[in-house]
Parts: sequence; C-alpha cells; structure tokens
Amino acid sequence: MSRVLLSAVTTAGLAAAGLAIATAPAASAASCTDVDVPVARGTFEPGTLGLVVGDPVYQAVQSSLRPRSLSSYPVNYPADLGEPASVQKGNTDLVNHVRAQAAACPQQRFVLVGYSQGANVVDNSLGVSSDGAVVGGPIVATIPPELAPRIAAVLLFGNPIRAVGRQVTGTYQSRTMDYCANGDPVCQPGGANFLAHLSYGGDASDAAAFAASKV
Repeated sequence: MSRVLLSAVTTAGLAAAGLAIATAPAASAASCTDVDVPVARGTFEPGTLGLVVGDPVYQAVQSSLRPRSLSSYPVNYPADLGEPASVQKGNTDLVNHVRAQAAACPQQRFVLVGYSQGANVVDNSLGVSSDGAVVGGPIVATIPPELAPRIAAVLLFGNPIRAVGRQVTGTYQSRTMDYCANGDPVCQPGGANFLAHLSYGGDASDAAAFAASKV
C-alpha cells in the first residue's frame, strides 16, 4: 500500500465520518501518576490524542484502571507523509518522553498506544523496525532495556508492519495487543476495506481490559 493511498484512505475516511482534520496540540510533561499513557496518533488524525483511537482508548483505559491515577501524553510528531522523517521524529519523542518520565517518577508505569503511523512509532521505540512498511522508517531510538519492566502494556491498531510480515516479538510480545481489522489495507495484505482502518474505536474496551490485566 503506497503512502499516497494511505493519505487517501485517511483523508477520505475522516471526511466520510464527518471528522474535521486538525493539527494535534503540542504535548506537555505528565505529572507523577500511577500510569502514564503516551499515544502516537495516526497520519493526519485529529483529536487531542487521536479522535479515531487515542481519545476513546485513553478514556476506556481510565475507566478500567480506576482508582489508579492516569496521565496521557500525545507524542509530538508531524504524523504526515514526510517519511521517514515523520515516524522518526515520533520515535525520538516517544523514547525521550518515557526516559524523562521514568527518571522523574520512579514508580510510574506505562501503557503505550499507537495507531497506523503511530503504531510504527511505537514499533520502532520497542526495537522492531518499521522500515519498509507504509509511512515507516529505520529505528533511531529505543526504550532502554532497564525500563522495559515498566512498560506494562502496548496497544497497537492498524499496525503497518503487519502488512510486511512483522510483529512485536521478544520482550514485549506478551504485553502487546495488536489489532488489525478484517480488510484493513494498512495492516492486512490484500485488504480493500478502507473504512476498516477507521473502526478501531470499537476495540477500546477490549484494549483497556487487556491493559488492566497487565498493570
């Protein structure tokens, strides 16, 4: 699937759903909550954390983890088609955020969320290269091994590396839930259901339950 097609899928799908495209705001550092939820939004995705995935998933995780305190972090990156610079900026920002938060808040744990290009951002940050996948690129930063135990769960949606035969393996495999809707051309080879790529909000409750089982 070409990046041009991804743009068409995302833009046309958001328009069909009646969603305006907007630039996500710059993120600020989170306080020392029990759990921090960094979210890497999809290409051109509007919303604070991402209207299609990030916002509903974070709300569901909040509900599932009560009474624990939660904070969120919108990964600060372009989320555009300027590959590989866009995904690499996200990769760098996510790793820097986790390192800074882990140092400032020694008891804090993390639930990482990535949708579409944002899933590539998370993949790279875990040490799984998205190079060769749509809107992917080579790894430029990884979460240090000593912080791995503090990554409680990883939630991925419409993950482009699946279309090129890759997935999260190794250290994080058992803590990862990787959703690919049937027919989604971004993550399923031969998929042709463009609207499937916008369906992941429906998985929010299941993803939150998985995260709660790992925290």
